[in-house]
Amino acid sequence: MQQKITKVTVTLPIVFFYDTIKGGDYRSREANVHRLAEVSTNIIDQCVAQGVPFARDYGGLLDNRSFGGVLVSRTFYAKGQTGQQLLLGAYSAMNRQIGRGKIKMYNRHEMMDIVVVDGKARGIITRNLVDGKIERHSAHAVVIASGGYGNVFFLSTNAMGSNVSAAWKIHKKGAYFANPCFTQIHPTCIPVSGDHQSKLTLMSESLRNDGRIWVPKKLEDVKAIREGKLKPTEIAEENRDYYLERRYPAFGNLVPRDVASRAAKERCDAGYGVNKTGEAVYLDFASAIMRYGKEQAHVKGLDENNEALVKKLGQEIVKAKYGNLFQMYEKIVDQNPYETPMMIYPAVHYTMGGVWVDYNLMTTIPGCYAIGEANFSDHGANRLGASALMQGLADGYFVLPYTIGDYLADDIRTGPISTDLPEFEKAEAAVKAQIEGFISNKGSHSVDYYHRKLGKIMWNKCGMSRNEKGLKEAIKEIQELREDFYKNVNVPGNVNEFNEQLAKAGRVADFLELGELFAKDALERTESCGGHFREESQTPEGEALRDDENFTFVSAWEYKGAPSKAVLHKEELKYEEIEVKTRSYK
Repeated sequence: MQQKITKVTVTLPIVFFYDTIKGGDYRSREANVHRLAEVSTNIIDQCVAQGVPFARDYGGLLDNRSFGGVLVSRTFYAKGQTGQQLLLGAYSAMNRQIGRGKIKMYNRHEMMDIVVVDGKARGIITRNLVDGKIERHSAHAVVIASGGYGNVFFLSTNAMGSNVSAAWKIHKKGAYFANPCFTQIHPTCIPVSGDHQSKLTLMSESLRNDGRIWVPKKLEDVKAIREGKLKPTEIAEENRDYYLERRYPAFGNLVPRDVASRAAKERCDAGYGVNKTGEAVYLDFASAIMRYGKEQAHVKGLDENNEALVKKLGQEIVKAKYGNLFQMYEKIVDQNPYETPMMIYPAVHYTMGGVWVDYNLMTTIPGCYAIGEANFSDHGANRLGASALMQGLADGYFVLPYTIGDYLADDIRTGPISTDLPEFEKAEAAVKAQIEGFISNKGSHSVDYYHRKLGKIMWNKCGMSRNEKGLKEAIKEIQELREDFYKNVNVPGNVNEFNEQLAKAGRVADFLELGELFAKDALERTESCGGHFREESQTPEGEALRDDENFTFVSAWEYKGAPSKAVLHKEELKYEEIEVKTRSYK
């Protein structure tokens, strides 16, 4: 294992550093990315020690593969479920400490507010989701590790419970919120099938290693497919447009996620979408199956011209690599991806924006830290594949344990902090007032009614492409929707019981404020960069056009009573180790 890691690390840190800065379209903080690259190999060792079953090559050494935005195979993986396995490893390690009494776990509790005493974070107010009890917790420091805010779009690949509330509560108490408009749209998701859906399903980035993305070249073929008169497998090779390979010959299907997503949208907007809604493209494994099959036939001394045999052998290889993903796709779509191309379309997946933090991961509230996807620090305007848990694990295992001690050293003589302080009483009273307001507000619409409406505004006007007119309309529509929400939302049940609709109401209230700041940030940033694409700022070929002279900065927003009154602070970005230049994947 160590031999393999040593071989990879000869080039990994500097290449990983450069790829991440470039992938983020030169809008990330250079020092943070450099640190992430430095500790990246330690993360692999840490995860192996925790029992994460990384894939291994024939000799038993850790294996690697390519991911979007890179030309070298340097991504460690665990079949098609790397993220899940990393989480299980981290959870198991944490549960071990819980079992030893080193950590006290509060299951099914939600943070409702942060408590600031004499300018420092000194605790939080929580609600027990089972019985509705409001509780006070004091601390010498508070760490927010609550993930991203992709569910502001209603439909996303995030878990249903993912929300912005913890990050938004500290924002309203003084923590700056950075780059809220930097959102990642993932190119390989199962397309929307109708208004009945409550979430979307992600198909792993790894599929782009072997899958080829295409749409028909002829509009009459598109029409026939939509009407069910033609199967994609019946379209000749010369009548297929492998548009990523055509537009980006160097990277092909492995371009970064923002580039792949916009290219899919461009083809579908031009009328080439292949499902009934016109919002899907094909991800085809036929070429990979035949390639792997011929290789296996050759190795085993079998007939390479026997198409049925070659196909069978190739399918076995693809099943070994992606079998769990193919099974998931077939269960959801009821189509066999070994025999017919998958249909995919971009969907909201990750948020590069988040709470502003300094190099030590502290927010603008002393004693309050934000780590992982909850902060903004490492990915700029676009995250590369496999880097989300990389950052979360780096922050949690290799950065925060050292930086938080520097802050706590000054508090070494501070004794236990009482929860009877007036600041705790005030924060708890505000939380109770909001909760009781929701319950007593006998409106006519459900919480999901407002969340779905907000999501449609965000997707249509703040989604994969944005323009001045649409963003101004979005701000106005979100303000009106928020006003109607407080007047007409209906939350059934009682305060002191398990009440999922009540919990959801608080989260949607925060999304309705974040959505406005999101649109405001997108409106202010008139350039295109990474996942933020302003239609007014593009090249003749339709690529993102940055404005380095005016926008090489982090937008850090300070709360002033309402999103419309938020004050912009700029952190200038300086690059000393790399040269800033136009991103090109051609």
